[in-house]
Amino acid sequence: MAASADDTAPNRPAPLAGCGVTIREAGPDDEVAGVMPRWVALPESTEEVGAVMRAAAEQGLAVVPAGAGTKLHWGAPPTRCDLLLDTCCLNQVLEHEAGDLVVRVQAGVTTEALAGVLGAAGQELALDVPVEGATVGGTLATATAGPRRLRYGTARDLLIGITVVLADGTIAKSGGKVVKNVAGYDLGKLFTGSLGTLGVIAEATFRLHPLAAARAWITATFPGLHSLPDVAAVAGSQSEPSAVEIDLPEVHGPATVAVLVEGVAARERAKALADLLGPAARLAGEPPEWWGRLPAGEFLLELRVLPAAAVEALAAVASAAQEAGDVPVRVRGAAASAVLHLSLPPDTPAAAAETFVTALRSRMAQRGGRLVVWSAPSHVAPRLDRFGHSGAAVLMRRVKRRFDPDDRMAPGRLLGESPPQAGQGA
Repeated sequence: MAASADDTAPNRPAPLAGCGVTIREAGPDDEVAGVMPRWVALPESTEEVGAVMRAAAEQGLAVVPAGAGTKLHWGAPPTRCDLLLDTCCLNQVLEHEAGDLVVRVQAGVTTEALAGVLGAAGQELALDVPVEGATVGGTLATATAGPRRLRYGTARDLLIGITVVLADGTIAKSGGKVVKNVAGYDLGKLFTGSLGTLGVIAEATFRLHPLAAARAWITATFPGLHSLPDVAAVAGSQSEPSAVEIDLPEVHGPATVAVLVEGVAARERAKALADLLGPAARLAGEPPEWWGRLPAGEFLLELRVLPAAAVEALAAVASAAQEAGDVPVRVRGAAASAVLHLSLPPDTPAAAAETFVTALRSRMAQRGGRLVVWSAPSHVAPRLDRFGHSGAAVLMRRVKRRFDPDDRMAPGRLLGESPPQAGQGA
């Protein structure tokens, strides 16, 4: 239960004493991209989130929302971080309408816990979140999705309703439990991928899918990029794969392609699809160990291109790595949806990392590609433009001013804002 509003309570600093919510001092595990907050708030309901935000607004405190903290190191460091609003206590599945294939949950529910509840009813939220322990709110705020985005879409495609708390404590809702509901202001699409810069995601409503009757994976390893199969042909085959993933432990070395087929007669359909992958194809009832996981390491980048340019993007990564002095790059991600995650060694020299990022952006800019630096070691991060150029930056800043005119929600983390040096905080 929430603590009382006793102003002398040792765990509640004076500026937030009146909000009636448990507050503790921040510790090392609460850093946001290297910036240490002063305090951490632990609300247990949407109404308590509103109380915290009203108290923070009265005191002019900068707030950064957090879930399980699995991606707090992603993105540019905030210019200020007085208060970390931790949603760990917002951990309830509020409604599950199995007959309507709809679920409403609090933002702090982990995706694993949600999968357990839905799986008992033979249903799932088809996101394949690639970060273990991630919460629903954190998944929406960072717009993360896994291999099956090819078939089911991403978080914003599966989200049909959302409840958010704005910077002044106002509770706002959009959408509902009806899948076809499109009325009202679509807060869900605005808040998905917002990195906490517009407000706090408190609740979310998703449309669900039945669990697949069967699944089969086909994997094949090829000597290099030059020998990869036609990914578009694989994705568009009559076997209707749910995902086409690729893993390159080293961008100049062998590449493994893995394809998932789900549903009725999955194994038979997978056998037909194996012909497109050639004689190296192998059929399995389980995915490869790397399936649905980001490449390991603290130096993580994300490259998105048009699906038709996926193989070309891989070649551009190899070329940029060579230009940067043959820096070793690991690549993993959705080959058909063309969302690739790149990992560089943490000891990559800053000059080499900067050259790689600049060269890759230059190669892909004319082909509709976008490269985001999600996380980087402290000796490299200050030299890198996290997001690169985006035509949407001006519009995003206008939306930010509309929702957060005082710039108190995760200030400095929005695309187009200049990141501070790592370690700078309030």
